[in-house]
Amino acid sequence: MTATAFDFTPLLPTGAPAAAARWTGLATYSFVGGNNDPAQVPLDGLIDAVNAVLKREGRTLATYGLQSGPQGYLALRQFLAAKLKRDAGMSCTADEILIVSGSLQALDLVNATLLARGDTVIVERDTYQGTLNRLTRLGVNTIGIPLDQDGMRMDALANTLAELKRRGITPKFIYTIPTVQNPTGTIMPESRRLELLKLAEQYGVPVFEDDCYADLVWDGKRPPAIYAMSKTANVIHIGSFSKSIAPALRVGFIVAPWAAMSRILPMKTDAGSGALEQMVLAEYCAPHFETHVPALRRGLRAKLDTLMEALNEQFGTAAEFEEPKGGIFLWVKLPDHVDTLKLYQAALGAGVSLNPGPEWSTDKAYASSRMRLCFASPTHQEIRDGVAVLAEVCRKEFGVPTRSSNKELRA
Repeated sequence: MTATAFDFTPLLPTGAPAAAARWTGLATYSFVGGNNDPAQVPLDGLIDAVNAVLKREGRTLATYGLQSGPQGYLALRQFLAAKLKRDAGMSCTADEILIVSGSLQALDLVNATLLARGDTVIVERDTYQGTLNRLTRLGVNTIGIPLDQDGMRMDALANTLAELKRRGITPKFIYTIPTVQNPTGTIMPESRRLELLKLAEQYGVPVFEDDCYADLVWDGKRPPAIYAMSKTANVIHIGSFSKSIAPALRVGFIVAPWAAMSRILPMKTDAGSGALEQMVLAEYCAPHFETHVPALRRGLRAKLDTLMEALNEQFGTAAEFEEPKGGIFLWVKLPDHVDTLKLYQAALGAGVSLNPGPEWSTDKAYASSRMRLCFASPTHQEIRDGVAVLAEVCRKEFGVPTRSSNKELRA
């Protein structure tokens, strides 16, 4: 006699996420997620760093926090303080930095500190899916602000803040990805960052700055961080090593003035993020970060060129996009009648994975014909082959593209 399996379903709380599907591996041609280029993980340097730091400090692994306290490995926080000063103009101390398990935990900690069900936050209309999903699960009212070639539009933000004030609503924060925006790849110029700070101060709303892609600006020249430009300490800043070194290390960070940090820190109840990863990053990055990242950018830029060439060849004018100013993503607009949620399912059956636009936007209708393609992980040949397969699927499902390489596609 076979016992009946216990049913956990009646025990699940209202609003629990849908059940997960079993992992079946990456698609043959994977353009999803924030994965990076496997060939550009600095493996030899990381191996050397592991050996060196473990021989020198390995026995500190016996102590939660590595004797550096609850905010993370001190040498890594000191590296970050110097790097952020040099690259982003930020003046912060190691005590104003908290090491976390990737930028996703940074989002969770800031949200847990500031948000309650029914609160209102402002985000960019097209933005990081992980942010949108978290805000939805928290029951937060999310308002999207349109973007242009310079990021979040300040005229639309000003109108939204004024309207909310008329209704007696003060948003809890303005969330922005100003430097290589995800998914659009725009960079907010310094003048607009000043406008954003002026509006934030006028309406008494803090800024939540997500700078996870800032190391990947093609020319290496970025505006100062919004955090660095604030005169009232009203900005919380987060970043990550996922795009500059390796995403699977799961190391990110929060920078906040102590008034905010002292409230965020009690929310981190996991006894500290992975210590070995922090030790290795500090050991590797101090001597190598400034030479590794430019090489990484060059490799990613070459893959972007391959992707844009492949889209132009296979889709022609049916695929519209603005060249991103850095990063690992291309935001692509297909003809209006193409539903990328449906395209995603059909393409997956043919071995191509993509991120459908509605999952990355507060305006599902606006984003319905858009898709986000990650070009960092596949090889150049996989990019070419994958785009060719995607074009064929799109033609069969939606009648576009009708031509490729000046020749009509065959069924």
